[in-house]
Amino acid sequence: MTSSFRCGFVAIVGRPNVGKSTLANALVGSKVSIVSRRAQTTRHRIHGVLTRADAQFVFVDTPGYQNRHGGVMNRMMNRVVSQVLADVDVVVHVVEAGKWSRGDEELLPLLPVGDKAILAVNKVDLLKHKNDLFPYVGKIVARHDYGGVVPVSAARGTQLEALLAEIRARLPEGEALFDADTFTDRPARFVAAELLREKIFRLVGDELPYGCTVVIERWDEAPRSARIAACVLVERENHRPILLGAGGAHMKRIASEARHDIAQLLDKPVFLEVYVKVRKGWSEHEETLRELGYG
Repeated sequence: MTSSFRCGFVAIVGRPNVGKSTLANALVGSKVSIVSRRAQTTRHRIHGVLTRADAQFVFVDTPGYQNRHGGVMNRMMNRVVSQVLADVDVVVHVVEAGKWSRGDEELLPLLPVGDKAILAVNKVDLLKHKNDLFPYVGKIVARHDYGGVVPVSAARGTQLEALLAEIRARLPEGEALFDADTFTDRPARFVAAELLREKIFRLVGDELPYGCTVVIERWDEAPRSARIAACVLVERENHRPILLGAGGAHMKRIASEARHDIAQLLDKPVFLEVYVKVRKGWSEHEETLRELGYG
């Protein structure tokens, strides 16, 4: 590495549930991507920015790539992954230590070969037998040509500096693209909508199907407070009572936890109203999905 400043785009890709968003948040040092234990929580291309004295990393967190399930939304999310891989300077392929599935295999043909690709073996802290790591990695690198391999634990922060060093060595020389205090290029209202969706996935995710999304309908921000109205779109009438819960208990908790996180994001008190509306088949129409910011 040289002492010159480097800047570039870094894709974080992998099959669903390997910890891509957790890794993106850990590398950036701020919450730019929502996290839940459900697969494909991330639906959008999200940029997180980390600026240091010698480099600026623009991380692109992507939806989990998979072909097991069809549907318009899934095809659009897979398309996002393919587009990102074609546009970035470095690709970090995230896998879960000790596990390999058809979803991992399907992504390999889309990855660049050689120095542009880094294999990040995540969740190494969960391996019962650490000696299994070396043969596990050996089987993967026999399938694909990577420029570097870094075992990490995004949840514990293990080996993140080593991964950043590998990434920086591959970034092109150039000036910063964002101000030093920027941590995402997404507007606050987008992040707020994602924070609300995260609470839905975490609190009622086992009961509510994937057919819900969040739309910010009103955003009135003053210097000392903000008033926000958010609409949760569901696909079926019977999804509404699941989301609301008995006596509205689920929604009260969802709104309360989301309001807390949004207040931290904006660094001011937030008044949050949340509505639930039924919009049948919204996830199966590409025009509607684009209108809602997908793709």
